[in-house]
Amino acid sequence: MPNLTLQNSILSLFLPLSLLGAAPAIHAQAAPQPAVVDRIVAVVDDDVVLKSELDRAELNVKQQYAGRAAQLPPQDVLDKQVLERLVLAHLQLSRAADSGIKVSDAELDLAVNRVAAQNKMTLAQMQQQLTADGMTFAEFRKSVRDEIVIQKMQQSVIQGRVAVSEGEIDNEIAAQQAGGPQVHLAHILVALPENPTPEQLKTAQTKIDGIKELVDQGKMEFSAAAIRYSDSQNALEGGDLGWRSLDEVPPAFTEVIKTMKAGQVTQPIRGASGFQLLKLVETREAGHVAAQQVTEYHAQNLMVRVGGSVTAEQAKAKIDALRAQLVAGADFATTAKKESDDTSTSEKGGDMGWFQASAWGSAVESQIQLLKDGEVSQPFQSDVGWHLLKRLGTRVTDASTQAEREAARQAIARRKSQDEYDSFLRQLRAEAYVDIRLTDKG
Repeated sequence: MPNLTLQNSILSLFLPLSLLGAAPAIHAQAAPQPAVVDRIVAVVDDDVVLKSELDRAELNVKQQYAGRAAQLPPQDVLDKQVLERLVLAHLQLSRAADSGIKVSDAELDLAVNRVAAQNKMTLAQMQQQLTADGMTFAEFRKSVRDEIVIQKMQQSVIQGRVAVSEGEIDNEIAAQQAGGPQVHLAHILVALPENPTPEQLKTAQTKIDGIKELVDQGKMEFSAAAIRYSDSQNALEGGDLGWRSLDEVPPAFTEVIKTMKAGQVTQPIRGASGFQLLKLVETREAGHVAAQQVTEYHAQNLMVRVGGSVTAEQAKAKIDALRAQLVAGADFATTAKKESDDTSTSEKGGDMGWFQASAWGSAVESQIQLLKDGEVSQPFQSDVGWHLLKRLGTRVTDASTQAEREAARQAIARRKSQDEYDSFLRQLRAEAYVDIRLTDKG
């Protein structure tokens, strides 16, 4: 199930705050709704963004900043920031459609039910809340569908482009073992095109220097400056980048951050996307993976599949006959090679290798723990057929090393994936035809 509260999620623009997983409370009263004026505020290739769509997205942003409205930028700046997000959303959805990316009704139903459950609501209660917040259930479902499509799009873009080598994992773990903090960062970006002109460089440098001066002189909080001036996709989140280990920070910034104290802001730094200011919000020591003792099992499996011309009764009769042969002395491996319908293990004589009890599903888990080494189970049923298990052995292993390597792999992949997709979005935006019409009257 995809996470419906991603930082750059279009749901963060469309959904009432109460329906996001991190929302602290449900709206007690319906929020005032802007008048719907369906004029075009942007043309995006062959698509359009409507004024009503922009109004709804801005309304939700303002609801999220209830009580902190002073942190929001002027209306014209907010218009541009929110509209730019919507433009990127439209571009991603269009590319996804061209790529054949779809969301089944079953996937959508699961996601909608998950949102309701996270907010401790029934579907009926959620529909009532949506109505109170000025959104129809059909609009909500479309927003959820779009969110899942975009996440699938992200996965398709980074798939095959992001690889993590064992050497990179070794280096990551070595760095962790050497000690060092995790850092909570925020940033402000003044974006530059891929090949900026001298004039563009000068303008961007002047802007980032001006922002730094405002922050240094205490005229504006860093988060407020990010909301108002940053070109980053997370500007409306105050530029918050969350917690990262130092190896997850671009090398150009690492050495600078190591010398900083919590609350300090860097001088402007030129990066791949433009000029940036980084704020070190706070630091903490990285945790270490504790020892994890787990029991693993070695077993063989024999399955008779149900389906096609084989009924459940016929499969049960066959598995009973096979068990009788095994109890009478037939070799399990030989029998599995000849009779098992489990293509993943039959060629190996049913050998499942070493695994944790839950690795092969609940049906196997419930049986393997009851057997003794060398014992053949009674026939049992799964959702695909009837099975026999023979337990060959057990062992207790320390899974902390495996868990540590997997955590390192995910951290590296997450960093590379974000960089890769950010690059993809910049290219997608640069190649698109976008006509902004915010100044139109209507």
